[in-house]
Amino acid sequence: MERSVARPVGWVTVSSSPSSSSPASSPRPHPIAGAADAEPVSLCDREPHVPADRLVAEMVPPPRFDAVRFETYLPDPGQPSQAEAVTVLSGFAAGLGGATAAGGGRRRWFRKEAPVAAGPSGVYLDGGYGVGKTHLLASVWHAAPAPREQKAFGTFVELTNLVGALGFQQAVTALSGHRLLCIDEFELDDPGDTVLVSTLLGKLADAGVKLAATSNTLPGKLGEGRFAAADFMREIQGLSARFRSLRIDGEDYRHRGLPEAPPPYADEEVTEAAYRTPGASLDDFGPLLKHLSRVHPSRYGALCDGVDAVFLRGVEPVDDQATALRLVVLADRLYDREVPVMASGTPFDRIFSDEMLAGGYRKKYFRAISRLTALARDAKRV
Repeated sequence: MERSVARPVGWVTVSSSPSSSSPASSPRPHPIAGAADAEPVSLCDREPHVPADRLVAEMVPPPRFDAVRFETYLPDPGQPSQAEAVTVLSGFAAGLGGATAAGGGRRRWFRKEAPVAAGPSGVYLDGGYGVGKTHLLASVWHAAPAPREQKAFGTFVELTNLVGALGFQQAVTALSGHRLLCIDEFELDDPGDTVLVSTLLGKLADAGVKLAATSNTLPGKLGEGRFAAADFMREIQGLSARFRSLRIDGEDYRHRGLPEAPPPYADEEVTEAAYRTPGASLDDFGPLLKHLSRVHPSRYGALCDGVDAVFLRGVEPVDDQATALRLVVLADRLYDREVPVMASGTPFDRIFSDEMLAGGYRKKYFRAISRLTALARDAKRV
């Protein structure tokens, strides 16, 4: 099974412990005749540790988007906003060839910088699920004529985790020498994130860093339905002023003209397939969710390093909001790495309740369903 090359595994430390010593670990089945030489690993046995000084260096497009370019994006003829987005973003990327206001990537400790011109400092792609926003955002990163070390790409969650790991001022210092910061899946889920991100992006824009972001929510609507957005309208409007918004219309390409996701398999089928597949992980769904609560979401990517296929037994509906949001992050990291998922139990389109799908986090849940469904379809190759 071919996949893109993952980020360097050497940058993380993954410690494993015997299943019997971890209450979250899945029970090991007996080896199966004719199976692969190495039995599958358990994600529940992994406790990855990512050095903070590597977090910025790892902010590059995920393996799934290593090879994407503007030229490989195929606009839908029936959706003119897609072709328009390519034109605007190509011009935006081409304009990043000059030195930054921060001095071409060098960190300045004492010299006062000239003020940066007012006005939008970036572009903001708004659209539904699977219309190619991340493809276009990664294309901006690849096309920008700047050294890799002066461009950063990460999800909104990865950005807030970076601030948590480094501290606010050190994060500002680490990113202010960049020419470009790309933020995927931009969402504001609580007032603290609103103030944090508004302040961070304001300082970076003032330092001359250009911004590009994607979301399913227009800048002025960020936070709507999640908290008292009206109380933080000043910060939200401040964020909106930083971007030129581009609306991208279209249907979810992950399901365009493709068959429906396969129905869940039996537990025995999942187990047997895991033992036949090199580089597989095998876990029971409940213990894995418990393990995720003990691993910081910033480490979910490292949790999956070296795993070529994920096998889950006994998938059940998730009725806890915090657990559901952790599952969303895991789904994002698996999708980034093109890791197929074969599962038994509840179909992925029924793991979130109707109440959750109608609530403030509904866009996250629909994105997770879309991505897990695509990965379940990929599991047919296993």
